[in-house]
Amino acid sequence: MFVDSHAHIDGEEFDADRDEVVARARAAGVRAILNVGTGDPHAGNLERAVAVALKYEGVYAAVGVHPHDARLYDHDAERRLLEIVRRGPPVVAWGEIGLDYHYDNSPRDVQRGIFVTQLRLARSEGLPVIIHSREADDDTVFFLRREWAGARTGGVMHCFGGGLPLAEAALELGFMISFAGNVTFKKAENLREVARAVPLERLLVETDCPFLAPVPLRGRRNEPAYVVETARFLAGLRGVGTEEFGRVTSENFARLFGLDST
Repeated sequence: MFVDSHAHIDGEEFDADRDEVVARARAAGVRAILNVGTGDPHAGNLERAVAVALKYEGVYAAVGVHPHDARLYDHDAERRLLEIVRRGPPVVAWGEIGLDYHYDNSPRDVQRGIFVTQLRLARSEGLPVIIHSREADDDTVFFLRREWAGARTGGVMHCFGGGLPLAEAALELGFMISFAGNVTFKKAENLREVARAVPLERLLVETDCPFLAPVPLRGRRNEPAYVVETARFLAGLRGVGTEEFGRVTSENFARLFGLDST
């Protein structure tokens, strides 16, 4: 049993064959998928992410405003978010939110302000958070320590791409660490160092599809079935069997998001 803890199967890349994508995931042993809504919060993106989760058994949703789109966050976006999360399942988390200093699609001061706003809202709503952090380790740690210390709902550092200090700080705050297909890339030894260090009971695995297909599928459109390749790679890195790794990470996923582990 495997779980794809972070996917974007509501995206237009899957419009032509979404049913087949979900069927292939099932056939590969992927029993749960967390579909994370991103994009312009005024363009129906959040609602579309939830609609996809409602359509397929075993697919859950998270909603939040990505740091790329922080400049679009306003009272209407906040109203939409709160309305959606208060409906309950299939929404199980707030995200992805955070900081991205690589692309700077939104000004950094705006990113920081909206990150704090959403952390506070997620905490008040009792939801775990999904954190995106790219080239922003120090600020991510600063705001998480200030806003999330003592939170009971935890969260996940998704598609982990930072250094060991970021992982250690996140673990101290109760977060799980999730790795995507880029951990399999030849030049990603820094990520493999972190993946070896994270306790197994705090690990998750994801695709972040349609991006970052793992070796040996690199270059293709990524999809949830491919999470098994990343799980196999991480299991080998950790010296455990692939099935055991899948079982443990599935249990971690269920525990974090308050789901039935079966």
